[in-house]
Amino acid sequence: MVHVRALAGTPGFEGDVDAIVRTAVEEAKTLGEAGFDGVLVENMHDTPYLVGEEIGPEIVAGMTRVGLAVREAIGDLPMGVQVLAAGNRQAIATAQAIGASFVRVENFAYAHVADEGLMARASAGELLRYRRALGAEGVRVFADIKKKHAGHSLTADIPIGEVARGAAFCGADGVIVTGGSTGQPASEADLAEVAGVTDVSVLVGSGVNADNVASMLGHADAVIVGSSLKVGGSWENELDGEACRAFVAAMHAVRN
Repeated sequence: MVHVRALAGTPGFEGDVDAIVRTAVEEAKTLGEAGFDGVLVENMHDTPYLVGEEIGPEIVAGMTRVGLAVREAIGDLPMGVQVLAAGNRQAIATAQAIGASFVRVENFAYAHVADEGLMARASAGELLRYRRALGAEGVRVFADIKKKHAGHSLTADIPIGEVARGAAFCGADGVIVTGGSTGQPASEADLAEVAGVTDVSVLVGSGVNADNVASMLGHADAVIVGSSLKVGGSWENELDGEACRAFVAAMHAVRN
């Protein structure tokens, strides 16, 4: 993860766009040099988030500027985009503009209540038509299911495996299983259930660290890691180079 600093127009913006770009580039280069297989650029510091179409052009412009600089810095390393919260069209547009190969999206299938409010309408139908209209079919869509920072009483009678099936049916290229919040590990039982019922890629989207990556990859095809690579294990902090190298070493051990 490259957690982009607060962009212009958000409460946390500190007034220096160039500094935002420099920090993102430095983090991406650190990850690439440590041996990670790709980077995912996300506007994590834009709290509190707007939702979907409420997200303005200033965020897309900021993410595009950051994304282009990161793209140049990491060369051919695979790159993804996420725009919070549920800025799925914005992510597709940004990815297409900067040459990213995937997006992470929320609210792709089914409805839920998140800390941003009610996400009542699934975006799959609209999003995949938008992807086609942009000629961006090469941008893969990885969809969170029963996403973190949300309640799922609306889908309480639908097991997570069936939610994964639904996302795959709606056209997701992969599904992302998380814990309840950022930094909280996904349930291995959830991972096993999802992996057992769907043919699309299964990713772990929270709480992955050097100690549990082997068990997570017992069920998943890939992991998205952020918090455990930061100083003190908190997503808000700077990257910890030693933690990055330790994680890559753990990944190499799994592959071997």
